[in-house]
Amino acid sequence: MSLTIALNEHQVQCQEHETVLDALLREKIDIPYGCRQGACQSCMVRSLEGEPPVEAQNGLKDVLRDQNYFLACLCYPEHDMTISLASTEDRFTKAMVIDKQLLNAETLLLTVECQNSMDYYAGQFVNLKRDDGLIRSYSISNSRRHARRLSFHIRRLSGGRFSEWAHEELAVGDNIEVSDPQGLCYYLPNDLDQNLLLIGTGSGLAPLAGIIEEALHHGHRGDIHLFHGSQGVSGLYWIEEMQQLALEYKNFYYTPCVSRGEAPIGISKGRANDVAISKLPNLKSWRIYLCGHPDMVNQTKRQAYLNGANLNDIYADAFHVASTTLD
Repeated sequence: MSLTIALNEHQVQCQEHETVLDALLREKIDIPYGCRQGACQSCMVRSLEGEPPVEAQNGLKDVLRDQNYFLACLCYPEHDMTISLASTEDRFTKAMVIDKQLLNAETLLLTVECQNSMDYYAGQFVNLKRDDGLIRSYSISNSRRHARRLSFHIRRLSGGRFSEWAHEELAVGDNIEVSDPQGLCYYLPNDLDQNLLLIGTGSGLAPLAGIIEEALHHGHRGDIHLFHGSQGVSGLYWIEEMQQLALEYKNFYYTPCVSRGEAPIGISKGRANDVAISKLPNLKSWRIYLCGHPDMVNQTKRQAYLNGANLNDIYADAFHVASTTLD
């Protein structure tokens, strides 16, 4: 049985077990979206007739829920719906691209300078918007010391409209819009003696790098372990920089990991989360940060919990894209 989703002049049939976002994208209706997990909130829309399912409003502020706003990526409709796109203009600030560098063959380091200072925490993410309104979510890769300057690791995805544009067309001097920071996977200097475990895959290193920079800036005294994984060595980056950081700070430990092929000297063989858990079997009282494929994040949450971690001490941002792999 299908239900009808009405958006402006469009009438879309939403199939059973299909979200509103999936139905709209299937019909090639351009709607902002990012993580597809309910975290970035860029796919927020409003129900004009009737209340949306409660589950589709998870994470929204009370004032938004009361106005029948909901997240299209979390909404499995229970009845026909008439919806409108949420206005996000007042949540964005203008920024200028000031630097572009390749971290590896598929990952771009993009640095922008915002017109106004941004109040963010290391590890949060923002939504980047180009002139035609296309929006994607990217984690901030630098610490809070850079109030106006933000950096992002943008992985090129095959057929990715935003990532391929950022790699090929976006140029230094161009303007782009940046949303208010979002997300709960960030560092606070409230327990400088707590051990930290950070696990990321691919461009998931971005928020973890910002968290590490912030922690070291605050003089974090507990051990800080970073495990960064990819399928092969070509997918890793900042190896020398992280190794140098480990030489400068005796409480910082860096382990690059590859899950396929040969592992050169100094690089561990295996998935980053499996390597981390094998090296750190007792995670009681540790604070844990995870960023990467949702399957990796969910699997590692279970592993960490079974190894003694408190669920309240596990922070995660899982970003879903069609061409991502678990490794």
